[in-house]
Amino acid sequence: MRRAPRLVATDLDGTLLRSDGTVSARTAAVLAELDARGVPVVFVTARPIRWIAELADAVGGHGLVVCSNGAVLLHLHREEVELARTMPAPVALAAVAAIRAAAPGAVFALEGLSGFAKESAFVERTPAPPGSPVGPVEDLVREDDVLKLMARSSLPPDAFRAVVTAAVRDAEVTASDRSGLVELSADGVTKASTLALLAARLDVDPVDVVAFGDMPNDAPMLAWAGRSYAVADAHPAAIAAAAGRAPGNDDDGVARVLADLFDLG
Repeated sequence: MRRAPRLVATDLDGTLLRSDGTVSARTAAVLAELDARGVPVVFVTARPIRWIAELADAVGGHGLVVCSNGAVLLHLHREEVELARTMPAPVALAAVAAIRAAAPGAVFALEGLSGFAKESAFVERTPAPPGSPVGPVEDLVREDDVLKLMARSSLPPDAFRAVVTAAVRDAEVTASDRSGLVELSADGVTKASTLALLAARLDVDPVDVVAFGDMPNDAPMLAWAGRSYAVADAHPAAIAAAAGRAPGNDDDGVARVLADLFDLG
């Protein structure tokens, strides 16, 4: 009989969280039981640091969250960035120039260690923090600061991501939702690569990790983990990378699979 995983890694939006952004009672109970058993459940998300605090009660005693698509390892309980994998400013500026040439009319924003900044035409999912800088992205990029560069276009979502992937060098290109947002990180920086660093620190082999996700930015993590599940309604890229399928986020799919893997009853 295959032993239970030693580390759980899960995406948040569209995967662990319900569509209203909450952690269900059933999911919260499973997370609490695994924490009591000493099994770390690590949230691995595209969310920036500023969107993590609201989930503090659901993060286990270890306090660790991989956010910004792997650009940050955050210790939430200590409010401390343990690792920041920033994009070099010349790489970010070169990516902007390449995208502008390949997709005229594209608009940009960025998440940095210093916070959020955007071009005036960039439409964000939630209101920008008060006082966020606004201007041409070329004037907003700073060295040792850019965690995630973001771009939007009038092109269809998957088509725009394909254009950006073909145009940009020396950066990771992905997407975490179906809104058409394309996200870029430093070369080699993904959810999977930062999770691998954390797993090594915890002395956990990939074969002993179970991962859950739903979007292209989850695909490398799903392929890396010894066991992996794409939830219902996942993007085809996530389905292709995962070894198994789980029920959807509104059906507590992650909790249901974990209850089975850990014999929680």
